[in-house]
Parts: sequence; C-alpha cells; structure tokens
Amino acid sequence: MRRVVTGHDEDGRSVVVSDGPVPRSREFSSLPGWVSRLPWATDPGEPVSRAGEDPTPKVTSLLPAPGGTRFIVLTFPPHTAMADPAFDPVAFDREQRADSPGIAELIEPDGMHTTPTVDYGIVLQGEIVLELDDGHHTRLSAGDIVIQNGTRHAWRNHGDRPATMAFVLIGVPLDGERA
Repeated sequence: MRRVVTGHDEDGRSVVVSDGPVPRSREFSSLPGWVSRLPWATDPGEPVSRAGEDPTPKVTSLLPAPGGTRFIVLTFPPHTAMADPAFDPVAFDREQRADSPGIAELIEPDGMHTTPTVDYGIVLQGEIVLELDDGHHTRLSAGDIVIQNGTRHAWRNHGDRPATMAFVLIGVPLDGERA
C-alpha cells in the first residue's frame, strides 16, 4: 500500500515530502492474510508538522488518547484461515499484542472488543460483516462506510477472499468523562 505525505518547503509552498510504502506495516506470520498498517497518527494538542515528519515510529499505542487519532488499515483473511488446523491462536494473540498495543489487550477471545473511540471505517476491498454484541450482523461491501461509536463489536470475513478496511480512530472520553 502506498502512502503519500504532503508538507511545506522552506518557502511555505505545498510539497510531497514522502511517497512510498506505509513504513509501519506488518503481515502476520501466525495468520497468513492478516495485514496491519498504521499510515498516520496524531496526538492531542500536537501541532501539525509542516515538514510532514512521520509520527508513526513513536506511536506506542494504537488506542488514541481523547483528541488523538490513529489511521489504521487492516486486511482480514477469510474465516477459513482461523479454522485451518495449522492456525495457532496463542501465536496470533502474541503477534497481535506486539503489533497493536492498546487495542489488542481489549480484544476478547471471540474477537469482540470495545474502544473509547469513534471510528470512521470504509471497506476498501471485499466483503466483511460487522457483528454487534446483541448478535446483529450487517454485511458491508467495498465503498460502504461505518461510524462505530464506541460500541462492542467484531469484524467477520465470511467470504472466500480477503477484505481490507481503513479506519480513522478518534479518541473520545467515555460517558461521564471530560476531555
């Protein structure tokens, strides 16, 4: 996946400062087809870098603080990958915790999770199912968008091809808290 980053030159003109693969990308060895990418991130109160410096190397949690953001792109392999006898859920959990600190710890064994974020999601490729904690399933296809308001949910790829989604996670205070 290609990432183009803009910034400003010494005269204040708009320029492309970076054009290449997403540097923080990981193809999981424990679950072939699972790919995690972090193209960009912002922290609360941090000014935008006019030079377009990459903030992702210093990100220690994929869960943004209130007012912060994370731009994440995930590729979900078909569900059959987890049914493969060679699939090791312990190794996958270990790899996910190393790749996705802050969020991985919130993921339940069945994939359900709740984050203190508002997530803007868009299906880039394939089909995927959004499952809510009441058992409701919503099938999504390329071009569909989801606004996920801190609800308990899981993503299920019941198809036979990978599904890729892009998410912008915006850290928000929980009910009753102030930013």
